Amino acid sequence: MKLDILSIGDELLIGQTLNTNAHWLSKQLNLIGFQIRQHTTVSDEKTAIVTALNDALTNSNVVIITGGLGPTKDDLTLNILTEYFGGKLIINKDVYQDIEKMMTSRGYEMNELNKQQALVPDNAKVLRNKNGTAPGTWFEKDGKIIVSMPGVPYEMKAMTTNTVIPWLKEKFELPVIVHKMIYTQGIPESQLAEKLESWENNLPDTIKLAYLPSPGRVKLRLSSIGNNKDQLETVINLQIEKVKKIIGEHIFSLTEDELQVVIGELLHKKNATLSTAESCTGGYIAHLITQVSGASDYFKGAIVSYANETKIESLGVNANDIEQYGAVSKQVVEQMAIGVRTKLKTDYSIATSGIAGPLGGTEEKPVGTVWIAVASEDEVVSQMFQFGKDRTINIERTAIAALGILRNIIIQ
Repeated sequence: MKLDILSIGDELLIGQTLNTNAHWLSKQLNLIGFQIRQHTTVSDEKTAIVTALNDALTNSNVVIITGGLGPTKDDLTLNILTEYFGGKLIINKDVYQDIEKMMTSRGYEMNELNKQQALVPDNAKVLRNKNGTAPGTWFEKDGKIIVSMPGVPYEMKAMTTNTVIPWLKEKFELPVIVHKMIYTQGIPESQLAEKLESWENNLPDTIKLAYLPSPGRVKLRLSSIGNNKDQLETVINLQIEKVKKIIGEHIFSLTEDELQVVIGELLHKKNATLSTAESCTGGYIAHLITQVSGASDYFKGAIVSYANETKIESLGVNANDIEQYGAVSKQVVEQMAIGVRTKLKTDYSIATSGIAGPLGGTEEKPVGTVWIAVASEDEVVSQMFQFGKDRTINIERTAIAALGILRNIIIQ
């Protein structure tokens, strides 16, 4: 069962607003059995909207439209859809009452533009909006469904969850779609594909494999479509067991948990604590760790020792070693890890020092050179990496690599 998502708005096309609606809708609608055929974004212009709608209806069973339902002149979606499906606009008393109640509750009086939002096509079902003033509409034509909803994310999400999804489930017999994720770290995509080549070539025809790389990690997605969820999961789980035997040391999650979540769970189990001393990452590792609820139970703090004097004064790094080996060196990063672990009295610590770029590189230590150290009571493990030239990506890759080293130390 195929579905198109059509997003309307000039603000999306010019990059002024990030289209999070299409991302969220795709995930929710795929979970209930739809194959998302295409995302299309068009301007607030009649020809563009009609052309995109014609294409979507030619190729999909359902079209979900967001945007262009506001009270201003540039909001054209409702008028275009009414004309497209041969209807006329009429006042809907329930919608009028919804709008009036919302406006008065906020201390505003109804104006003419608000009243116009109570106009809905006479040949469409109305999706009432309890979180805003623009109602949604549900058209049916030749066995196909066209849904139009506001572009405001929290309004659209409530309407989708409470009305659209239940109605779609009633209308269609949907297949079961099962996705299973394998999260890996510490191995590039090309090497991962090489190790998994034989396994991949022998996958059942019912399973589709996708490689999803991001800085420092690669996600594998196994997908299957059918009618029996238990059978689909059994077949996919069998393949996951085979993958674990091939690349088990690189797998950090089978539950879609990111590394910082996995680290938190490991520290909880060991009743252990963590601190960080960050130079090139500028506190980004601490930021990732503290994204996890409950991180205060195991994360004691960070020292962002960006300047050499901070490394010396706050972490006890030997000034002569900085002069002799440079701040980006094994000697310095190991002392940083030991220093922060001692100062904050933690079981584990992470330290980073590198040249994130785009300036600061030398022939001996080009941009992207990074040293990472992880200290525990028993050992200090350090490793040098050579990343690329993009500052933002270098910081993210450093953080992920550091968490990966820490994970390996904790589980050994």
